[in-house]
Amino acid sequence: MGIHGGDVYRNRVDLDFSINVNPLGVPGEVKAALRDAVELCGRYPDPKSDRLKCAVSDLLAVPEEKLLFGNGASELFMAVVHAIRPKKTVIPVPSFYGYEYAAKAADCEIVYYESGQENHFAIMDDICDMLTEEVDLLFLANPNNPTGILMHRETMGSLLEYCRDRGIYVVLDECFIEFCGSPFSMLPEIQSGAFDNLILVRAFTKIFSIPGVRLGYLICSDRQLVHRIRKQLPEWNLSCFAQEAGCVCARQADFIRQTQNYIRRERQFLTEGLRQKGYVVFPSMANFLLVYWGESAEMRGKTLYGILLKKGILIRDCSNFRGLGNGFYRIAVKTREENERLLRCCPQIGTCLQSP
Repeated sequence: MGIHGGDVYRNRVDLDFSINVNPLGVPGEVKAALRDAVELCGRYPDPKSDRLKCAVSDLLAVPEEKLLFGNGASELFMAVVHAIRPKKTVIPVPSFYGYEYAAKAADCEIVYYESGQENHFAIMDDICDMLTEEVDLLFLANPNNPTGILMHRETMGSLLEYCRDRGIYVVLDECFIEFCGSPFSMLPEIQSGAFDNLILVRAFTKIFSIPGVRLGYLICSDRQLVHRIRKQLPEWNLSCFAQEAGCVCARQADFIRQTQNYIRRERQFLTEGLRQKGYVVFPSMANFLLVYWGESAEMRGKTLYGILLKKGILIRDCSNFRGLGNGFYRIAVKTREENERLLRCCPQIGTCLQSP
């Protein structure tokens, strides 16, 4: 088992519930743009990504100077860390491993804030005890991966202000925010310039179901910091496929609204179905669910991962997430037909505890 989901290359998989991409698939216009981009492969892509930058600037109503694009969000996390060179970084857990991976590349001290299961893994006020003036960088995700929990804008604003007053940069991962709706985003704070310490990172990967294209972007009010981060990126880091697809993705507002309604409906359906099976399903606002099926079944040598994989279904085993352990799984929200098949294949908790 690797550190990410989606390992379809070493398993026989018919349905992949381990990666959190849009179950509606790639929009038709985006597919067409990717096909047309084949004709552009004979020349180098635009190193400044001007057309893409203009399209996303119009979409978000932010100046182009505040935007920076990367080969996925992961490349941007790494560039941010190399630009800031933090001596001490705080990372709440459980969360996406990419933050830790990037921080380790800078050889900085990492302090982990462990959110409690009793609060559904929400970040509480006591995180401020860790945010001393010795800290240079804080990683946050909204909604968080793998828990799906969403921090409200008022709470996030207070935390950003606390960090700003202590000279702490905040990398806010909003790669799943489109599934929740714009009212929860901190983009208005970028637009207003309220927090120069905020580095907001998003990706086209999840909402447009194009993880193989690799396209992410960051937004930051501190233009000098944007320039420093840009210097950490390689030339031509965006392929012609990524740039052409991104320009079309920036025009897909109707597709995003359709997705939000679909995810809301299917997330509730999947949540109720899993709870009827006896699993603990944590509240989520994202396109995935964190599920606990219990240590008792795990201790008998049975794992939900293994049971489903034998049936051609791949889910994300979360036992290697800091702050979680055996019995925790992340399951993506997919189409009704796929969700129904998953539920049929998931055993009742009582059945799992029976002797073989």
